[in-house]
Amino acid sequence: MAATAPATDPPDSSPAIATASSPSLPTAEELVARAVAPVKPVFLCPPPVREAPKEEGKVGGSGVKSEKKSKRQIRRERQQEKKSTSHLCIEVGKRGSVDACKYGASCRFSHDISAYLAQKPADLEGTCPFAGSGILCPYGLTCRYFSTHKDNLSPENCPEGNRELNTLNKDTQKLLWKNKYDFSKASTQIKLLGLKDIKKNKVNATSDEQKADNNCTDKSCELNGRDKCESRCCLSVNVEPESTLCKETDSSNGVNSEQFVEPRPLKKSKVEADETKNLGAGIHDNEAESEDHKLSNGFEVPSNNQSSCRVDLITTPHLREKKIVDFREKLYLAPLTTVGNLPFRRLCKTLGADITCGEMAMCSNLLQGQASEWALLRRHSSEDLFGVQICGPYPDTIARTVELVDNECSVDFIDINMGCPIDIVVNKGAGSSLLTKPMRIKSIVQAASAVTERPLTVKVRTALFEGRNRADSIVSDIYDWGASALTIHGRSRQQRYSKLADWDYIYQCAQKAPDNLHVIGNGDVFSFTDWNKHLSDCSKISTCMIARGALIKMHSTLACCSQQHDVPAWQLWQFVLSQSASEQLS
Repeated sequence: MAATAPATDPPDSSPAIATASSPSLPTAEELVARAVAPVKPVFLCPPPVREAPKEEGKVGGSGVKSEKKSKRQIRRERQQEKKSTSHLCIEVGKRGSVDACKYGASCRFSHDISAYLAQKPADLEGTCPFAGSGILCPYGLTCRYFSTHKDNLSPENCPEGNRELNTLNKDTQKLLWKNKYDFSKASTQIKLLGLKDIKKNKVNATSDEQKADNNCTDKSCELNGRDKCESRCCLSVNVEPESTLCKETDSSNGVNSEQFVEPRPLKKSKVEADETKNLGAGIHDNEAESEDHKLSNGFEVPSNNQSSCRVDLITTPHLREKKIVDFREKLYLAPLTTVGNLPFRRLCKTLGADITCGEMAMCSNLLQGQASEWALLRRHSSEDLFGVQICGPYPDTIARTVELVDNECSVDFIDINMGCPIDIVVNKGAGSSLLTKPMRIKSIVQAASAVTERPLTVKVRTALFEGRNRADSIVSDIYDWGASALTIHGRSRQQRYSKLADWDYIYQCAQKAPDNLHVIGNGDVFSFTDWNKHLSDCSKISTCMIARGALIKMHSTLACCSQQHDVPAWQLWQFVLSQSASEQLS
């Protein structure tokens, strides 16, 4: 608290201050006794004078009536402000050329480079960090160190350097916003598996109507607006006829009776049968199967030739045809939510991590085109073996997301999270709650693995509730469903991160796994001794995943790589500096 004290200034003080100090004011001793700091009036600033808000239509102090601007006038002023030379087009600023902008004369921003440089403030002292490392500056003409840029460094001859991948394209984002993205593979596979496709986009609905109206054979192979040739180029073709899909001709009665074998529907468990009434998602639709009895994997089959056999134009790629990722004895950095971002992964990669994975991204947010969710899929050029992790409750949602990531992102594998213990995820039917629905896990893995040629991995926990382990029931079959690796966290959802991980149960699951399935253990790996112990105790475990160990001791990856109990601080710092220097030189 502060209050004014009696003035003790020389007599030449201003008369206003002299009049302000009256004998009625308390003395400095009295203010101190009341725990109030005495301040001289000469050091007190007068309170700001605020004018009362003027109402619309009333005359102001100058006698001029205030004019209210219309929305059109405000919009015009904003457009003129954008057209000013201070608002240079982003593409023109990056490239330094007026022709770089694809909008041309219809662009909302200024393309006058000379006028922008004339009004631009002087450059700062120093050197541009991008130009110093031989990388093209992403700010171009707008950089405050523009004078230090190299003239011969153009986008064509610029080295790769440090750059980020998997950025969201604006055109793709607009298609996701308008629900017009082409999910042809996912829709076809969902229909083939006999699952109910709830979120059917407008493009698929339009193409289905065209198929129903047109009986022509050439138009029957159109898929989501794409012609027959394009669909065959992007999908594998199986021209071998199958005996079970051949037409049966009844020659005795002279009537051709065509009998088609429908795709075998998956068995419904009692839990999923109850969910049909409530959720109505991720389970089989018998009515849709009866209506589409003339479709083979999403394509109509002509019935002109009686002795012809049905031909599958879309087949699920075999696991041997997919790209293979060797996880054996490689340091795998776990996808840490809210922590395992790109700078953290870059540092762990510098310290010796072999495999990195992005943070968990929700399928629904990715399909909506949310930029904040797509930022979780970013990849640095130094991450040579990188994967993304997605999470969703239903087969159609995950299959669409896998197809979207497969088309738009550069990844080495795709991981499906079925062990997330967060309440908001579990309550939606995703994460660790899927452990109680093995038939839905089968549908998710089958649908997701059929729409991508990249390896598909699954991460699970031991069970939903403690003492009711369920992971061992899917280990023997998940490879046949389409997964190439299975990560098992040795805790249940109820445990969260309390108690110790049950590695004995992980060993039991690894013994039941097929030889071609990579089993990855996770939980309580804090040093290279833990890492070596788990690999030596069970030979069926390919590698161990390091999660919180990298958070508690970030150089644990370097310790596992160098087989040391602890790395000295000076050695760690010297290693980081040497790696960063070599990265800049490269």
